[in-house]
Amino acid sequence: MRLRFRFRSIPFLATVVLVALGIALGNWQLRRAHEKEAIAAAILERGRLPPMVMGSGSGVHEDDRVDTGVHPTEYRRVRVTGEFVAGWPLFLDNRPHEGRAGFYLAMPFKIAGSDRHVLVLRGWLPRDPREYTRLPKYETPRGLTTIEGILVASAGHVLQLGTAAPLKPGALVQNLEVNALARASGLRLEPLLVQQTGPQLAGEVLVRNWPAPDTGIDKHRGYAVQWYALAAMAALFFVITGFRSGRKQAE
Repeated sequence: MRLRFRFRSIPFLATVVLVALGIALGNWQLRRAHEKEAIAAAILERGRLPPMVMGSGSGVHEDDRVDTGVHPTEYRRVRVTGEFVAGWPLFLDNRPHEGRAGFYLAMPFKIAGSDRHVLVLRGWLPRDPREYTRLPKYETPRGLTTIEGILVASAGHVLQLGTAAPLKPGALVQNLEVNALARASGLRLEPLLVQQTGPQLAGEVLVRNWPAPDTGIDKHRGYAVQWYALAAMAALFFVITGFRSGRKQAE
């Protein structure tokens, strides 16, 4: 039986639009994946650099961000000397670790020889399974101390359940912004946070096994595949329906 194809202009135009859209959006997602690959490579390279010493004249500034939105010192290892502001602990809720519920302990750290502070994510603490509001115990070094860590832009964002609690010493919050803490505490804070990695004191309960940053490369690749698949399906649908219409017309 001779195959006949029935060409219809409106379905053809709709197919062209869908194919062009799918290819364009797929290409855009691939470009985003390549950009994220460059960011991931930069993160890896920064991790190999020696620790940067944060002192009175080496702060980080909000207007230092590059076009990618990543601060040039973000994900750099850092060493800073100063004192913890023990009277301003904050607990970040909904931060599970290895299947257990818990908190991140955040605390301002006054940089030695400066009036500036940096917010330190000191580590993870487990939640008391019997009492939701009971906060875990921890130790804070007294006096001048030197810590090491990784500079990060935020503590991560989780879904805000209900109204955010007011920022005050000992507050249990779900999300924390540096600017909001600066306003609430009156402290001059650097725009980046320090994700503390050491030193680990004897008997310290804080866990510092921080999750690796997720740049979302696989997500963009997956979206690209979906858009290309849409383009292919639109073209295939046009061809199949054209032959079906041609066969019916021949009958």
